[in-house]
Amino acid sequence: MVRKELNAFERILASLHEAALDDARWPATSALIDETLGTHGSTLACGGGDPEEGYRIHFMWTCLRGERRRDLERLWLETLYPLDERMPRLRRLPFNRLFHVADLYTEEERKTSEAYNALSTLAHAGNAIDVRLHGTHGSRIAWQVNDPVDGEGWSSAQLDSIRRLLPHIRQTVHVQQTLARADALGATLEEMLDRNGLGIVQLDAHGRIVAANDRARDVLRVGDGLLDEDGFLFAYAPRDNDDLQALLSRALPPLGAQGIGGWTIVRRPGAQPPLVLQVSPVGRREADFPVGRVEALVLVVDPAGRAAIDPAVVAAVLDLTGMESRVAVLLAQGMSVRQIATATGRKESTIRSHVKHIFAKHGLSRQAQLVQLVRSLAGAP
Repeated sequence: MVRKELNAFERILASLHEAALDDARWPATSALIDETLGTHGSTLACGGGDPEEGYRIHFMWTCLRGERRRDLERLWLETLYPLDERMPRLRRLPFNRLFHVADLYTEEERKTSEAYNALSTLAHAGNAIDVRLHGTHGSRIAWQVNDPVDGEGWSSAQLDSIRRLLPHIRQTVHVQQTLARADALGATLEEMLDRNGLGIVQLDAHGRIVAANDRARDVLRVGDGLLDEDGFLFAYAPRDNDDLQALLSRALPPLGAQGIGGWTIVRRPGAQPPLVLQVSPVGRREADFPVGRVEALVLVVDPAGRAAIDPAVVAAVLDLTGMESRVAVLLAQGMSVRQIATATGRKESTIRSHVKHIFAKHGLSRQAQLVQLVRSLAGAP
């Protein structure tokens, strides 16, 4: 029985690693979690900002038994969000603790609340579990696990399984956010290998470093979050190193077992964005490496390694003022409106006004369109 539970948990980890690389794979991961926990579905969301001055939801994925329910997402975002009595209370909850959804409403609200009624009837979430997690760059992650299918309430084993998954859910979102900043979210392994500035480390079956390209050697030489210690790969931060070694162990299991790839984040000194490491087992028959020594590839993605974006070029090409181009470049570099306001000494309302002016000049409606437009000018003379 213990082995069966371990296999199920390992399958979820492998699926989470795939979802970290490509967010389109989240519904399949959600279905696997539902199957293991015996639940109706879940909602994973991430947002940031000041609740009083414009809290923004970066993404929201509602899945019921593996099916992405965009209708429920629209209903909640467009209609129920401002009416949901739970939200102000949810934002004040301690991080990493499980709370029953029903406990976030008063007894009277459970009878009259339009939001709670929709949760109960449409999403099978009247007795769901809510938990808050830390995101990157001041963002917050919310994960809601919907009601148990058997209708018997939550068992201690189910709650323990949810707690066990929390660091992995958080890590998946962290990796997605960091890859998005590096324009690498959704990239295939071949596309990642083609990217300039990508570090590549080759490992043998024992985890020893066989070879590394110039970018990876630079990272290891200066100790930029990673180091080569007696021929083995380590992370400087103890917690990051624990995650890295566990990932390498799964990718390089004992002879005869199937390796499992995955992702992890490695923090760096100062205010630099973290590195993202993808570890991929290499099948001998599928790989084209000499003498079959290489058993795993470690890809090192540096979000700061993108080509520079010159605000002067952005201003000239997009017909923006100096301040508008500066705001546009900072958005393209992954900063939030709040962070830009702090960095430039302006009010958040002023920054939003600049963004609206840029939208109007180019007929844009979403920040993602602006970011894509600005990033297309990276490296332009």
